[in-house]
Amino acid sequence: MTVDAFTVWGAFLMTAEGELSTDPRDAGNWTSGMCFIGTCKGTKFGISAAAYPDLDIANLTSEAALALARRDYWTPCHCDAFPPALAVVVADAAYTSGPLTAKRALQRALLVTADGIIGPETLAAVASAAVAHSVAGLRSGLEDLLVEFMAQREVYETGLSSFRTFGLGWTRRNARALMVACTLL
Repeated sequence: MTVDAFTVWGAFLMTAEGELSTDPRDAGNWTSGMCFIGTCKGTKFGISAAAYPDLDIANLTSEAALALARRDYWTPCHCDAFPPALAVVVADAAYTSGPLTAKRALQRALLVTADGIIGPETLAAVASAAVAHSVAGLRSGLEDLLVEFMAQREVYETGLSSFRTFGLGWTRRNARALMVACTLL
């Protein structure tokens, strides 16, 4: 049976993101992307007013959110070209931090040029990691890559000024995303 990684990630995403949130301390809930500037429309299914200021966030459906997730996060990160487990964590990082940040984190984890362009060098490094033996005592090089990618994700997030407010929730989400990814190994 072939696993559709996007479907797995989409199910995780809908659970992780939940319904409408209008916390005024979250810059993503504001149409300007800055707290208390613009309109606080909120975030629903992870689709934020900051990223989509003209969207009717309150009436967004899960189907529409998943269509945006595929178009704006999954596809720009070339997740269809990755092993399913890696696709899940890269897409999730793109969803929470932006595709460019996710692509650069992946490239840093692979020790290739972190230019944010998923081209031949990055794809070859992913393919190599997918079949490599673990250097960290795990079951495979792919597991090594998952761990290193998640570490890169955590380093980025801990450097954000809002980590003090939202960091524990982000860290929990990252752990859950990794657990979901591991079900696809």
